[in-house]
Amino acid sequence: MKRVIAFVFAGLFAATATAQSATEPQDPVLFAPADMEDLSEFHWKKRPVVVFADSEEDPAYQRQIELLNERPDDLLERDVIVLTDTDPEARSAMRLKMRPRGFMLVLVGKDGQIKLRKPRPWDVREITRSIDKMTIRQREIREDKETSGRIFD
Repeated sequence: MKRVIAFVFAGLFAATATAQSATEPQDPVLFAPADMEDLSEFHWKKRPVVVFADSEEDPAYQRQIELLNERPDDLLERDVIVLTDTDPEARSAMRLKMRPRGFMLVLVGKDGQIKLRKPRPWDVREITRSIDKMTIRQREIREDKETSGRIFD
């Protein structure tokens, strides 16, 4: 009987822990592999920054990742997701579509359009300045100001 009671309590504890973890907010993802067919899953949700290189050992690629890791909160605030592709032999759909030659950084807007391409690493400040000039980002900033400026009774 004691075993049955212990088993029931263990089951209740596990169910409670599972339910609790399902409701807790997850940390946002900043980095992901660029292994999807296209960027449609991010359309109107995220601003992909795609980083291409011929190898993870490419100094420009390594520098780019360092720069992005210096200020991740600034990128997350702007709904950025960094997608990486360092295997030209795999001939990924993203690589075939964007046609990088060696290192390349591509900034894509929430509308799915390529906003800029850079052949050298860019720091977060340069990336966020470019994003903040975009029409959709300007609207987001205005809406955030309006929402935070309201006084709730």
